[in-house]
Amino acid sequence: MSLPRTPFRWVLPLATAAVLAACGGDSAPTPPASAPSAEAPAPVPTPQIADGTRTTVALLETSDLHSNIRSYDYFKLAEDQSYGFERTATLIQQARSEFANNVLLDNGDTIQGTALADYEATVDPMKCDQTLSMYKVMNHYKYDVGTLGNHEFNYGLPFLNQVLGGGLNVDGVNPGQTCKGPDFPMVLANVYSLKTGQPLVQPYTILQREFTATTPDGKSVTVPIKVGVIGFTTPGIMNWDKRFVQGKLRIDGAVETAQKYLPEMRQKGADVVVALVHGGLSSAPYAPTMENSAWHLAKVPGIDAMFMGHSHSLFPDRGTRPAYTMEGVDNAAGTIHGVPATMPSFWGKALGVIKLELVRDAKNSTWVIDKSKTLVEARETVTERDSKGKAIAYVTPDPRIAELVEAQHQATITYVKTPIGSSDFRMSTYFADVGDPTAIQIVNQAQQDYVARYVQANLPQYKDLPVLSVSAPFKSGYGGGADFTDVAAGPIAIYNAADLYLYPNTVYAVKVTGSEIKGWLEGSAKRFNRIDPAATAQQKLISTFPGYNYDMFTTPDVSYLVDVTQPVGQRIVDLKYKGAPIDPAASFIIATNNYRATSGGNTFIAALDGRSTIYASPDANRDVLIQYIKQVQGMTRATNGSARSWRFKPVVTAGKVVFSSGQDKLQLAVDAGLTNIALEQQDDGSGKAMSLYSIDLSK
Repeated sequence: MSLPRTPFRWVLPLATAAVLAACGGDSAPTPPASAPSAEAPAPVPTPQIADGTRTTVALLETSDLHSNIRSYDYFKLAEDQSYGFERTATLIQQARSEFANNVLLDNGDTIQGTALADYEATVDPMKCDQTLSMYKVMNHYKYDVGTLGNHEFNYGLPFLNQVLGGGLNVDGVNPGQTCKGPDFPMVLANVYSLKTGQPLVQPYTILQREFTATTPDGKSVTVPIKVGVIGFTTPGIMNWDKRFVQGKLRIDGAVETAQKYLPEMRQKGADVVVALVHGGLSSAPYAPTMENSAWHLAKVPGIDAMFMGHSHSLFPDRGTRPAYTMEGVDNAAGTIHGVPATMPSFWGKALGVIKLELVRDAKNSTWVIDKSKTLVEARETVTERDSKGKAIAYVTPDPRIAELVEAQHQATITYVKTPIGSSDFRMSTYFADVGDPTAIQIVNQAQQDYVARYVQANLPQYKDLPVLSVSAPFKSGYGGGADFTDVAAGPIAIYNAADLYLYPNTVYAVKVTGSEIKGWLEGSAKRFNRIDPAATAQQKLISTFPGYNYDMFTTPDVSYLVDVTQPVGQRIVDLKYKGAPIDPAASFIIATNNYRATSGGNTFIAALDGRSTIYASPDANRDVLIQYIKQVQGMTRATNGSARSWRFKPVVTAGKVVFSSGQDKLQLAVDAGLTNIALEQQDDGSGKAMSLYSIDLSK
């Protein structure tokens, strides 16, 4: 039995256009009304809404669910209560009980991110008459509108067309295909089909609702409200999924697109305008190609509420260390330049809630938002924390969600248990930041082997160039003590490979010079704070630079030192290739991934903007890794997990240099030969099940 939507009703059935949308978004043509007759009385005019009538509307948001339907880690084959839509669903039920008038929205990055998603997209692809599991549970919860994030494009446009139900008119896709998809409309204003020059999906929709309201004399009435919803996604898609979208799509800037469509939405009667922005906050100068444009978008007149995503952060964050503190951002009020806004973390860990109170202005026949009554929250699934802030209890999951996807859930577990090889050592990223290569080297070996073989077979002009590989610790503690790659010694299965390589990237090969390699490594070294050797107080080694961007070599052919006492851009010293200083003018081929090769120009070197790519493989890094492990079969630490290309340049510090990692993991550092690591505190005080360790940089 599906969940009832809410106490209010649709004005029109969905199947007969309960929404209005631009670019194909005008309301469906209405047959001309017949003249009144004795058999058909004249329609009753809509009664006037009394001046001062009030109604409350709650806008609810999920974002970056990444197909985490169950509270289950397919990499560890274990329950993880800290995330999962089945728990977010409980928050949705609670909010709907609290607010009779509500609209439920999703902000993208919905269909990719777990082994279940990969199973349904690539292993046993969903048939046209099947609904994707993520959309099945969202249909059950009767979502009103969704938008597309960048990861919706990871499996290609034909797959996206199918799971959305068909209708994408773009090269390489059958626009006439009709399949099962979400029961709610998708909106996306800034992505256009080059084939048609029109938006890929409708840019916005205007929901027609009837909400309960209260007149000034205290009577309960029903009033019509039109809620306009517009979607924006990050332009990074054009780089990250270039192989799928190049020559087929274009993406415009969010600000220009909003300026185009917002007046149109108001003209069509939208009482409230809601922006779904698959992007976070950046106060950098605006550019149409910027990844996180919400800070700038909030300045565009006409947006009443804004939902954000993509950055996997929480906003508003009313803790002691909020992620966003730039000018115009108010965590206490939950506003960006005065616009109510929220971002509900990721993987279903929270629900965004924006409550608006509307007051009728009868003279102008409009609804006005009473800003003094606005409420903005990011409601987390955590129900209890200990004295140090660590989550120890969560909301109870909705059992119906598990029932809806049980068959696919079990099929995914069977799939990820498929054995592919073995290892005599434990591969982890707990100490990757300080030199442990155990979970990185096998990835680099697989990428290097794959690219080298391809170059020899297909790119004779490059056959004499050295082929190297870089990779990063994709899981490095951002989400807490469990957010590390950790593959036990023994049999290796597919789910272990998914743990070693988290993302569905594809292998790319770039041609760079020796000086560009140094620049690339300088960019990676932003992972570290600058250390003052004379400081007596504790200094944190790790900066806010993401671990998944800390590219490193793990081969005896390359060696270098990282001097953390120097400023950014001056940290890589004694860089050598095969024992000799690297020639700045020499050419090298580096195996990496599509994300890094096409969008690393600002973070690393300019050449990582696509210009240096010599091979854009269609094969996923994870699949290449799986095939390599099958080829190697028996992995050993000596061959596949001990090559340290880099070390810190020795320096004596007056005070301790510290970093956080998983609890009870010191022996892994010892096993990796890192004898300069010591445990300082079993609990680092972050509330994330992390320990505080120190590193002696003099050794």
